[in-house]
Amino acid sequence: MIEIKTSSLSDGEFNRGVFATRNIAKGELIHEAPVIPYPNEQHVHIEKTLLADYMFEYGANHTALLLGYGMLFNHSYTPNAYYDLNFDNHTVDFFAYTDILAGEEILINYNGEVDCDDPLWFNENKEEASSES
Repeated sequence: MIEIKTSSLSDGEFNRGVFATRNIAKGELIHEAPVIPYPNEQHVHIEKTLLADYMFEYGANHTALLLGYGMLFNHSYTPNAYYDLNFDNHTVDFFAYTDILAGEEILINYNGEVDCDDPLWFNENKEEASSES
């Protein structure tokens, strides 16, 4: 149903994204990404690494590392997918928000809500730096 390919949207070192290998219907479960949760107070150690940009808030007291393809979905303010935290299964479940065609990149809103247009945390630091110059 999904595969990892080079994405023109990613500007990271690997430029990867998640793509549909077949048509996916709105509401269909796309991927269940297992998580490794850890207490929020341990996050200070992760913040010193590149992994900090790939962690998810996981309830009030925990942060989680996503496994599977969970860390490879790219961001869009007009996503075609969304995710839900599944505490019972310790997964982050990704669903089609719209019909997705085979070959299309699957995109989520990193803010958690499909229609949230708040600046992303990793862009806020860039904006602050450019305003200080």
